[in-house]
Amino acid sequence: MRPDAGEPGRAAASTSADASTSADAETDADTLSDPSAPEAPPAPAAPAGPGAAARSGAATPPPVSALAVTAILAASTAVTLNMAITNTSLPTIAADLGADQADSVWVVTAFQFAMAATILPLGALGDAIGHRKVFLWGLALFVVTSLASGLAWSLPALAGARALQGIGGAALSAATPALIRALYPPERLGRGLGFYALAVGVGLTAGPTVASAVLAVADWPWLFLINVPVGGASLLLAIRAMPADRPGRRPLDPVSALLCMAFFVLMLLGLAEAGDEARPLRLALELGGGVLCGLALTRRERGRPSPIFAADLFRRPMFALSSATSVCAFAVQGAGFVALPFLMQDVLGRSQVETGLLLTPWPAATAVMAMVAAGLADRIHAGILGALGLALSGAGMMLLAALPAEASDLALGWRLALCGLGFGLFQTPNMRAIMASAPAWRSGGAGGILAASRLTGQSIGATLTAFCLALGAAEGAVAALWLGGALAGLGCAVSLARLAAGAVVAVEDPPERTGQGVIGGSG
Repeated sequence: MRPDAGEPGRAAASTSADASTSADAETDADTLSDPSAPEAPPAPAAPAGPGAAARSGAATPPPVSALAVTAILAASTAVTLNMAITNTSLPTIAADLGADQADSVWVVTAFQFAMAATILPLGALGDAIGHRKVFLWGLALFVVTSLASGLAWSLPALAGARALQGIGGAALSAATPALIRALYPPERLGRGLGFYALAVGVGLTAGPTVASAVLAVADWPWLFLINVPVGGASLLLAIRAMPADRPGRRPLDPVSALLCMAFFVLMLLGLAEAGDEARPLRLALELGGGVLCGLALTRRERGRPSPIFAADLFRRPMFALSSATSVCAFAVQGAGFVALPFLMQDVLGRSQVETGLLLTPWPAATAVMAMVAAGLADRIHAGILGALGLALSGAGMMLLAALPAEASDLALGWRLALCGLGFGLFQTPNMRAIMASAPAWRSGGAGGILAASRLTGQSIGATLTAFCLALGAAEGAVAALWLGGALAGLGCAVSLARLAAGAVVAVEDPPERTGQGVIGGSG
């Protein structure tokens, strides 16, 4: 796999191409970098819609820096791989540290909660100080905390290191879509996001295999220590190859950031404990506190041009509908990934090792289809591709629910592959729709919402599956898969509603008009 490459990076090409207009650009720089300033009327020759530049005969866009993209994709793969191998190795970690199996879940939960709590504030921070800085500091934190996780001597120490690692992962997840948007020209944005989806898919696919291979020859700390050389190399490459971007002029509001973090932590904690039949008073305090924090955040940010919670972006129909589609789709994925191990072991009689291997077709098919969908995303409306993808995933979920107990591995595998193909067909076009429907100077906020919608959907799916499993492992797993099929149908309807929102044109916003978060701009 090799991303689009050219001899010079995009920054150098952009500098050369803009030499004749540098005086005008410098004259207007102060005005144009302020997102609250009145926007200049669009240039009459600017094409709109996916692929319009190519159709209009516009000049060939500058080449994309292959080294910068490689650094971004390597970091994304490392984060996803880290999540996948940790889930697989929890029993081994708990046994070695002498911890209770139930308590060991905090190794995963601490990472997820920290990531969910900080991803929107870090996206807003990228809009304020530049996405490159957020990416580099996030990657550095991820490497350091990987070392700390590998050296942890107890479960609380490991959970604490993992919480800090989740903050690093949140910084990378929030900054990556914005950096890809800045590196790739509009007519090739789908391809860039396709590489990103492929990197995530590779991490998820390889996770169980890598975990098994490492544990076969080394102790569990090496599951985290392997991130140190990979992450360190990615950091050095990013420092060298990633051009500077322009910081914004609107500082991050720390009070809003704290309210946002409290909102997500309390809501996700409440959702998680709702599935575990927590005491009603505790559940009410958690969910009620989350709602109050959300209301306080909304009130505080009312009227602000760059709110952390991205209320300004949700007023754009394409952005709002694409985010809702994402929540539905990842709820399907969350339900499937939690329910399928129970289905395989309690209904189909597979072992734990067989279950890990048999789950591979889903993420593998997603990774392959992500690149196919990347070429389609720049030409076909996301509403159509998203609906078709979710229809395939929903059909796969319902076919899995209807499997007889004597089903073969082949019958199981092709149904899982169908789910993965549908999810891959949805994912890249939907990412493009979310990022493209936001103005360039709000790419950090859009990237944060992109990741937050994923985490929210997965949490909803896992919670609903937990309720189903209260019926019993076998019956609950089947019920959760049927429910996943219904969620996919809801996602189809939301995705098709995007057709009424028209074409996505915000992706064409010229970087020189926004002065915000643009790779290759003056630092």
